[in-house]
Amino acid sequence: MFAELFESLRGRELTDALDRLAQSSPDYDQWGYSPKDSQAFARFGYLAYRYFRPQITGIENVPPGRVLIVPNHSGQLPFDGLVVGISCLLGAQPPRLLRAMAERWFPSLPFVNVFFSRAGVVVGDPINCRNLLESDNAILVFPEGAKGSGKTWWKRYQLENFGRGFMRLALQTNTPIVPVSVVGAEESIISIHNAERVADTLGMPYFPIPALLPVLGPLAFLPMPTKFYVDFGEPLRFTGPFDDEDESIDKKVQVVKDKIQSMIDERRANRPSVF
Repeated sequence: MFAELFESLRGRELTDALDRLAQSSPDYDQWGYSPKDSQAFARFGYLAYRYFRPQITGIENVPPGRVLIVPNHSGQLPFDGLVVGISCLLGAQPPRLLRAMAERWFPSLPFVNVFFSRAGVVVGDPINCRNLLESDNAILVFPEGAKGSGKTWWKRYQLENFGRGFMRLALQTNTPIVPVSVVGAEESIISIHNAERVADTLGMPYFPIPALLPVLGPLAFLPMPTKFYVDFGEPLRFTGPFDDEDESIDKKVQVVKDKIQSMIDERRANRPSVF
């Protein structure tokens, strides 16, 4: 019985997907990714995946070859990215390792920077992203950036402004964009205030103050077991010059943003419960 439980927590599907990826990847690539070293990160992600019990729809919309996976961002901590990433490892055909674009401050974090690099995370630099796309990788991009994940409760499920970078890269490399909505992360850690002075002191983009901090103390920073709903939309393709005027790029970006917002609204209207 204990052996079966342990194997369930490890995730046989995850192990098989990682083995398939390792067979077709070098020991280390030029960005520091290691199929072997990434397994610890993937198993942590799998535990988060099991914890949030996600309902996944539309995973068949993730195509082989180069692709930009573009979700909304929320939840204070990057559990949304972990769940989306594990979803693509387990459900996409073939299994896809998402190369996540991280904020530029993450290389300054001791130990974390190496750990993230070995797991496939890359600094969100346009050159890095373009080179990865031209090598037919799947890229995870959050156009809202840190402002998205650091939303307070009053702004839940309201998308922040999207950057233009992902759209310019999609146009430059002829890459499809798969819009993704994540519902459930906003309620996992409810933030009622961003302590900007504390964030500045620590060199962080934001520092959330959870609603339950007076009651639970530091435990309030742990996520509640809300149920995640992750919906992958049909790929969107755009044409035109990548160095077009900002106004023209903004119109294309708005199409993606509106699609994700409509997916969020539809899922929220139809989910039976936060938990």
